[in-house]
Amino acid sequence: MTSIALFGAGGKMGVRLSRNLAKTDFDVRHVEVMPEGQVRLKEAVGASCIEPDVAIDGADVVVLAVPDTAIGKVAGMVVPKVAPGTIVVILDAAAPFAGHLPERADITYFVTHPCHPTIFTKETTEAGRNDHFGGIAAEQAVVNALMQGPDEHYAIGDSVARAIYAPVNRTHRVSVEQMAYLEPGLSETVCASLLVVMREAMEEVIKTGVSRDCARDFLLGHMNILGAVIFEEVDGVFSDACNKAIEFGKPMLMRDDWKKVFEPDEIAASIRRIT
Repeated sequence: MTSIALFGAGGKMGVRLSRNLAKTDFDVRHVEVMPEGQVRLKEAVGASCIEPDVAIDGADVVVLAVPDTAIGKVAGMVVPKVAPGTIVVILDAAAPFAGHLPERADITYFVTHPCHPTIFTKETTEAGRNDHFGGIAAEQAVVNALMQGPDEHYAIGDSVARAIYAPVNRTHRVSVEQMAYLEPGLSETVCASLLVVMREAMEEVIKTGVSRDCARDFLLGHMNILGAVIFEEVDGVFSDACNKAIEFGKPMLMRDDWKKVFEPDEIAASIRRIT
């Protein structure tokens, strides 16, 4: 039985992971230093917390379910104490990419992050359709990176990732650098920013007298069909009028050099701001 020491087990993300791990045959040791987190964990899965050093002792895997801004501090306390060959799992690429993990050549660093359920959901249950974050009822994909360590440890890390983010339909193996391009680059710098702009655009339309319900229905409905065509979820084409609107609209909304956000220096700068 693989043993897992879960740090931050009573946090927002940690409780999600604890619930899913409770459904597996992993031997889980829960670590949570905040009293309110300990109560939250107890209420969620009925688990009690143990001291960090006890949890680490003999653990095959150590999962750091703590915020990006705390990864460096927590890793600095935990990593020097783990046994050689331990797999240390990080849930985001930002801190590893920024160099906030202690150097130890005799352990494995495995980075994993959820893709979250797709907007083109095929879920048939209400629970699945309402699971926008993932990890409860809706299937999602996951990205994994074996930052360092023997290749055979990838399979172990992948099995942990599939458990903590379940239900998982597939996993993608990438490098830590590629994961940084996915997030914050693609998902936050680009996608989140443009979605905020679309929300602000909706508010501008509402100012003209269109009702909020009408504007929201119209925007979200068009996001659905336009997205399905653009991302080839369906076989379709835009009207000539739509293509003309894109031709003139995109230069008004986007700088000519907007793809600079994917240059290595800018990705690094973005991660430094996050961490």
